[in-house]
Amino acid sequence: MTLADLAAHLTRDADEKIRWKHVWEFLEEYRWEPAERRLDLLTDEPSPTGEEKWDVLLAALAEHLTARLDQAPPRWSRSRVLATPWFPSSLPSKRMEALVQAPAAFRKHGVYLSARDLEAA
Repeated sequence: MTLADLAAHLTRDADEKIRWKHVWEFLEEYRWEPAERRLDLLTDEPSPTGEEKWDVLLAALAEHLTARLDQAPPRWSRSRVLATPWFPSSLPSKRMEALVQAPAAFRKHGVYLSARDLEAA
């Protein structure tokens, strides 16, 4: 699954729990891809999902994963930044964890998701 494919799934499903399942599925499939193919999954600009926070999440994810490949982020990801930070979890303890542990790419885009949540997916 590419990030563009993930965006299509996010557009079709409005339920937040289902959307997160698609994100975790993408991350799982990404981990199983051969290293030489991973960058190809991130380069095409995803279509808008209809919700800015999810569009920005895709940009943060692309930047985070390309950095792990020691590559520059895709051009399309650079302009997607939230004016107001988004904490996907409403639990105070998870919000504090995200403030401390959110990867740099996610903080840069205004999405506060714990690195541990990304690795657990």
